[in-house]
Parts: sequence; C-alpha cells; structure tokens
Amino acid sequence: MTPNDSATLAAEGITLAHRHFTVAKDLSLRLPPGKVTAIVGPNGCGKSTLLNGLARIHNPSTGLVLLDGKDIHRLPSRDVARKLALLPQDNTAPEGLTVGDLVRFGRQPHQGWMKAWSSRDQSAFDTAIQAADVTELTDRALDTLSGGQKQRAWIAMTIAQETPLLLLDEPTSALDLGHQIEVFELIRALARQGKTIAMVIHDLASACRYADHLVAMKEGRIVAEGNPGEVVTADLIEAVYGVRCDLLPDPVTGTPILVNPRPGLRA
Repeated sequence: MTPNDSATLAAEGITLAHRHFTVAKDLSLRLPPGKVTAIVGPNGCGKSTLLNGLARIHNPSTGLVLLDGKDIHRLPSRDVARKLALLPQDNTAPEGLTVGDLVRFGRQPHQGWMKAWSSRDQSAFDTAIQAADVTELTDRALDTLSGGQKQRAWIAMTIAQETPLLLLDEPTSALDLGHQIEVFELIRALARQGKTIAMVIHDLASACRYADHLVAMKEGRIVAEGNPGEVVTADLIEAVYGVRCDLLPDPVTGTPILVNPRPGLRA
C-alpha cells in the first residue's frame, strides 16, 4: 500500500442512540493503523452500534467520528466509500442478483460517470472472488445460496472495494469451522497488506487469536482495550460476561484460551 492508500479512523466522545434510548455513551477510540481490532462483549452491549457509528451509518448525537482527522459526516459519500468499507450484520440484495454482480458493485466508488470497466477493476474483482472462495459461484443468484455462501459473497464485495479501512460485523456468522478459519486468515493477510480492520466478534478465543487490539464493551461503554494477551483476564471475563473461568495460553500463539467456564457474578 502507498501512503495515499492509508487512512485513519477514530471516535471522540460519541453518544449513539436509537430514538430516545441511548445505546452507547461517551465512546472514544482510535483504530490502530494496519492492525486488526476485535470488538467484543455480551449481546446488546452496543458493539454493532459502535461499528455503524464509525461507518457513518449511525449519526452520533454527541461527539465526532474522524476519518483522516476530518468529521466523517462532512465528507462526500464517494470519498468515504473509497476509504472505508462496511460488512453489516444483515445484508439484503435485489432478487436474482448474482454473486458476480454483487462483487462488481464493490467497484462502484472507483467508477466515474460512464467509466468503462478497467483492468484494475478486473484485477480487484478476481482477487476478491479468489480470496473469499466464491470463484465457482459467480454466476449463481444470491437467493439460491446457503447462508455461509452468501456471507462469503458479501465479504468478496467488501474486498473488491479496495479500501484501506474495513469494518466487519460478525464476518464469520453462518460459516462452518473451515471457512471461519479461512476468513480469519484472510483478515490477517489483509492487515499484513497494511489495511486497518475492525471486527465485531462473539468468539472470545478467536478474537484473542486473530486480533492485535481488543476492545471490550459492556452496557454501551468501553471497559477495557489493548493487546488481547494483556487485556483478557479472568476478572475481565467475569465483569463483562458474568462467567467465571480459567485461562490457559494457546500452545501456538500464547493468546488466552477460556477453559472450565461456570456461572459467575453479574454486575
């Protein structure tokens, strides 16, 4: 990646609400450039809402989201789309749309008015379908695919967008174990290329194994963040999830593995 392909994303004191209900309050964080950040926490704690706030889908009632130091809500949509791609939790597409059409749609931010499909577009398309393992599905309609196949197609579209920032909401949902590992390895490969990635994930062990930076949330607040090996402790797990456990180091990576879970105290 060249310097022109880099981007920074941060939140400064943002509050996110659904109508009159505040979901997350006074959140501040900065995504470490070129790293994978995992956002973890119990259901309903505000993880997806935070991701949508960072992606300009959810407008904060207070505070700012800064893309390259500028208020993301004041930037042209095309400029944002060239810097940031979002894989939402719930995806919808027109009936009959093929996988190939969906992935080609990821190139839209790079298309000018009446601009022809270029060799750069084709290269990005080919890379994306191969990376997401959907090459043999390009002519299939999305509504004929399994949940896991659809998820891989949407991941391919996100990759084709070729943005330096990727926001992924539960990217391995509906995937079998083999494809989960492939997607996590793909995420690591994209980070090695210089991309900055944030992902909402429920599996704490996978978050520790594949993320460089971990953000733990509870009841709409960030309660801890940092290197997973330093942040994830038995006390933190009990405080966030209400589960007591023991932690063992992964024999390969040294990252924490949760064992012997049992009911704990819920704050």
